[in-house]
Amino acid sequence: MNYVYETHLHTLEASACSKTPAADYIEYMSGIGYSGIIVTDHFFNGNSCVPKNLPWAKRVEMYCSGYEHALEEAEGTDLTVMFGIEFNFQGDEFLLYGVDKQWLLDNESIMKMTRHELFDAVHAGGGIMIQAHPYRERGYLSEIHLTPSVCDGAEVFNAGNPDYQNSLGYQHAKEFKLRMSSGSDIHYFHLDSMGGMSFPYKINNIQEYVEAFMKGDGTPVYKLDPESPNSEFVPVETVPALTEISQRQTLPVIWH
Repeated sequence: MNYVYETHLHTLEASACSKTPAADYIEYMSGIGYSGIIVTDHFFNGNSCVPKNLPWAKRVEMYCSGYEHALEEAEGTDLTVMFGIEFNFQGDEFLLYGVDKQWLLDNESIMKMTRHELFDAVHAGGGIMIQAHPYRERGYLSEIHLTPSVCDGAEVFNAGNPDYQNSLGYQHAKEFKLRMSSGSDIHYFHLDSMGGMSFPYKINNIQEYVEAFMKGDGTPVYKLDPESPNSEFVPVETVPALTEISQRQTLPVIWH
C-alpha cells in the first residue's frame, strides 16, 4: 500500500489567494485518496492576508491559524495534517518543511535574510527548503530566479503550471541532482489534476516527512480528474508531457 501526501496547500485563513477554509480540506482530501496534507500558506513576503501592521507574534498566530484549524478538524480521522511555509523572495518561492510556529516566533529576522541565510537558518532549525514551481511564468513575474545551491529539492510537478513549465522544472532537478517533489498548490476546489508525494509507509508528522523525503523514499506523483473514482496517482517520471521539454521559458533566468 502506498500513502500519498499533498505537499502544497493554501487556506483562506492566511493566503489572500485561497478560497478554502482549512477545515474544508479534511473530508475532501481524504475522499480523493490522500493520506495527509502539508499546509503551506503564503508567508508575509508573499500573497498573505495577515495584516502587516500587527506585532510579529500576533502575525505569526494568525498565519498559523489555517494549519491549526485543519489539524483540529482532522482529529479522530486518518488524515495527517502537517505544517509548512511558502516563503517568497523575488517571485521565486520556497516550501519550508520541518520548522514550526515556535521557530517563526523566535526568528523575526528571516524577513531580512538572503536565500542562503534562510537556507542555513532552516537547516539549523531541523528543516528543509524546496523550490516551488521553479520555472513558473505569470503576468506578475518579470524573470525566473533559480538558486539550486539553497535547495534540498525542487517541485517538478505543480498542478497550477502548464506541462512545459513542469517539464522544465523536472529537467532542472535532474541537471542539478535535486530531490524531486510534487504538489497541487491547491487554493480551492476543483482542480483538473493534483499532485503529491507517495511513500511505501505512513507518515505521521512533519519530522518523519522530512526524514523520508531526504532519504529518497518518496515518489512524485500526480493524477488527472482527481475526483473520479477511476483516477489513480501515477509517477510523474512516467509521463512524457511532464518530463520532456516541449518549449523553453520566455522569461530571462537569473541565477543566484
